[in-house]
Amino acid sequence: MKGEKADAILEFLIPAVEQEAGLTRKVIEAVPADKGDYRPDRRSMSALELAWHIAASETFFTTWVVTGEFPEFSKMPEHIKTSKDVVVWYDGQMAANHAKLKALTGEQCARELASPMGSLPAIAFIQMMNNHTIHHRGQLTSYLRPMGAKVPSIYGTSLDDEEAEEAAAKA
Repeated sequence: MKGEKADAILEFLIPAVEQEAGLTRKVIEAVPADKGDYRPDRRSMSALELAWHIAASETFFTTWVVTGEFPEFSKMPEHIKTSKDVVVWYDGQMAANHAKLKALTGEQCARELASPMGSLPAIAFIQMMNNHTIHHRGQLTSYLRPMGAKVPSIYGTSLDDEEAEEAAAKA
């Protein structure tokens, strides 16, 4: 892949990454503080573990793409006790990560990165990061209603949004 092509793809991907980050933040924030240990099955991650996995993965992918080095995945820090803690950490990381991605050149995005799935241009891993986030965010949204939480709007309104609007209109 040539640098000019990778640069054009990056120009397209950055707004998508930023949009998905805002949606991801809303979903993580919707996890009730006292329900972080909820898991739909013994084999599933808890809600808090899944929220952390989503947030930390974006920093993992960004670090990999920017440095070219396959980083070690960060474990959840001791101070992360609730989804709100994840959101605070995520907010700080996303600001830094997005700045790093925006600073990439076409040549950096076109360089091949080795991975367990084979070598691909770095730009492919930015798209993979977005796909990974969307996949696990969908998983986390499926936890929300069983926990008694509301599902926020993602790509349009959710039934919970519509019900809240109807209730407010009746009040």
